[in-house]
Amino acid sequence: MAIALSGILVSPAEPATANGDDRISSGYQQGGIEVTANWIRDPQTGEFIPSPPNFVSDDPNQYKAELQCQVDEDALDKKCLPGQVQCPPREPDGKSGTPVIWKVAPKAISNPTWIDWKSGNSGPSCLYDEKPEDVLKRISARIESDFRNLPIKPAELTAQPSPHTLKGAETNIFADAVEQQFDVTLLGQRVHIVATPVEYIYAYGDGNSLGPTPFAGGPLPEAEWGQKTRTSHVYQQTGDFQISVTTTFRGTYSVNGGPNMPIPGTGQFASPSQKVSVWRSITRNYADNCIVNPRGEGCPGGP
Repeated sequence: MAIALSGILVSPAEPATANGDDRISSGYQQGGIEVTANWIRDPQTGEFIPSPPNFVSDDPNQYKAELQCQVDEDALDKKCLPGQVQCPPREPDGKSGTPVIWKVAPKAISNPTWIDWKSGNSGPSCLYDEKPEDVLKRISARIESDFRNLPIKPAELTAQPSPHTLKGAETNIFADAVEQQFDVTLLGQRVHIVATPVEYIYAYGDGNSLGPTPFAGGPLPEAEWGQKTRTSHVYQQTGDFQISVTTTFRGTYSVNGGPNMPIPGTGQFASPSQKVSVWRSITRNYADNCIVNPRGEGCPGGP
């Protein structure tokens, strides 16, 4: 089987021994496959284009993949080949994948020393494409829109007190959003996505709002209801109001167990609105002694 990497043909079946040792020529001269997501969106056309020189993304690292059994720029370890990770086709009549080792280095360093990338899924992984660097670029170009279409669960919205609260008092309104993980298939590759809540926009239903804010808020003990919090609101009128929250999620993705890379942009997901009824309180003073006159006005047994 021939594997094309960066346009250079690798033919493990042809054991051209180098210098009498246990290496065979790989025909691979470029020291790995650059897979850093160096693409940006053109503000005029909306299309993805190669990033300009010295462009800096959110990720401080750069990554590349090397053949699992590669020992230098143009040789493979013949003894390693029988123990390579198997990358069988994922679809009928599909092509086998390429076993690779991911490498990482600081992006700011020229000609860096590359080290093995470590994660919860350390070790060799598979890339499925005749030109693995091409499929990674294509995934990078579409990952933002795919992220926004994921079935991400929005935050749960709660008000205290609820469903009734008081005019002129602090109503504690807060969101409960959690990090979520997804495993999807894009262009034949296994892609792991992590969505993390980062910001919230609250709409209180009376024309007032809060956010974007990083504060999700949180519950209060019942004895502390009415106290001001970072996300609470005071209603100045009585009536029924629809409260809502929109949560902004930021994501990362990895391809076939490779390094985590930031997803450009964010996704916003709205929670179902809830009704809160705002009442007014009335205070009256009574002169009756309920012990002497249990049926007096304002007494438990009175009218």
